[in-house]
Amino acid sequence: MKISNAKVDTLCVHSGTKESKEGAVVTPIFQTSTFKFQSAEHGARLFKGEEDGYIYTRMRNPTVEAMEDAVAILEGGAKAIGCASGMAAVHLILAASVKAGEHVICSESVYGPTVTILKDLFTTFNVEVSFVDTSKIENVESAFRTNTKLVHIETPGNPTLVMSDIAMISEIAHKRGAKVSVDNTFMSPIMQRPFDHGADYIMHSMTKYLNGHADVVAGIVVIKDITEYPKFRKVSNLVGGVIDPFNSFLVHRGIKTLALRVRKQAENAFEVAKYLANHPKVEWVMYPGLESHPQYSMGLKQMTGHGSMISVELKGGYEAGKKLMDNIELFVLAVSLGGVESLIQHPASMTHASMGKEAREQAKITDGLVRIAVGIEDVDDLIAALDRGLQLV
Repeated sequence: MKISNAKVDTLCVHSGTKESKEGAVVTPIFQTSTFKFQSAEHGARLFKGEEDGYIYTRMRNPTVEAMEDAVAILEGGAKAIGCASGMAAVHLILAASVKAGEHVICSESVYGPTVTILKDLFTTFNVEVSFVDTSKIENVESAFRTNTKLVHIETPGNPTLVMSDIAMISEIAHKRGAKVSVDNTFMSPIMQRPFDHGADYIMHSMTKYLNGHADVVAGIVVIKDITEYPKFRKVSNLVGGVIDPFNSFLVHRGIKTLALRVRKQAENAFEVAKYLANHPKVEWVMYPGLESHPQYSMGLKQMTGHGSMISVELKGGYEAGKKLMDNIELFVLAVSLGGVESLIQHPASMTHASMGKEAREQAKITDGLVRIAVGIEDVDDLIAALDRGLQLV
């Protein structure tokens, strides 16, 4: 379908849709492992790359490709590669970008398993890594080495919600011959487009906002420069951490309501954050939409919204947070985020436990920090549930 000069809400609905001879409005599910060749010569041409077509679903699949194209269009990238999970997407970026003897700079406030895969896996391949507070540009500059090839940032960071300046980091990295990858999971392409600020690669855990309904595990890598696409596709094919057609179909369906969902979630989160910031039992609140956020002004430059993630520390630390999580109504005690339902969890013992206490302390992930992912429920109901829960703390 041709879409000329369309705005993001229109792109969410129509991007990536493949026309079918049957006239299906929605791209069909090609639930097949392999594809039939017209002849031996046809198969040979496909394998040589002399003709475009489908060979084997690990390599390419029409349903998967439709979803990939939708995300690439929303992010303003050249091509995208669907992955079996967000961590498969992290692995793909690292495996395609760095090799033994090279160096990676990574945000210290980042999804816990991202820290673990760098520390416990890639260091065994002789890849060096430095974890720094990328919200302070001087830390990024001082971390560079002659062998630095990649800067991986998550902004806002998980779970502290500190923000990093994508444009400044990209400028510094490119002057030194390094690439920049951005985990854009927390913002989605509706509220932040890292390519517009100089990034080279974008990744998402599509489990979160892009799918939006807590029924899929999936990831994606988006590449800005089409000349780099074959390298990433080759690594994906060889490693095999690919997404399947059915999950691709579900993600593509979720994307159609992405803009509506993330805006509603952000509206709710802003009201919840203001309520928590003024509550007598709350020590502090970190939310990109509050002017008290240390990078509030910088966030206005690179984001078109503030997202729906809130970090909060209660007076009384972890014990108070535990009481809240064990007694709160409506909010679901579960990890993940970005679904239509509101969730609450404890990073130090859950999503970021694998980092280890020392790494958490470096990243300022306190034992009392509670992470809230705000959904699309009525905001008055959410605030009332928090109010009742906090009375028991």
